[in-house]
Amino acid sequence: MKMQHVTIHTNKYEESINFYKTICGLEIQNQFDGAMKITFLANAAGETCIELIENADAKPVGDSISVGFHVDDVVAYQKALEAKDLHPTPIISPNPATKFFFVEDPNGLNIQFI
Repeated sequence: MKMQHVTIHTNKYEESINFYKTICGLEIQNQFDGAMKITFLANAAGETCIELIENADAKPVGDSISVGFHVDDVVAYQKALEAKDLHPTPIISPNPATKFFFVEDPNGLNIQFI
């Protein structure tokens, strides 16, 4: 068994696509523009995707869940996102080998960079 995707219903569809492309480094893998607009983004074909579904009635996700992304330099990336005015949290280090921080995506979902 392999995790296929994480679905986010969003009323900020284009903004969300841009966030996952530019901030998380994902690439569009597939898009559907019929009765519903749906975009799948991932690091590469066959990888686990973020699925964005346009939904005018979508509510903010809240802080009860997060999605994590690996970055090579947590401190440098936190500063880069701070410069983009994305309001990253302070760096959290629960042990000497682990550092991470969060920013919110356009839907209020906590995105962890570790």
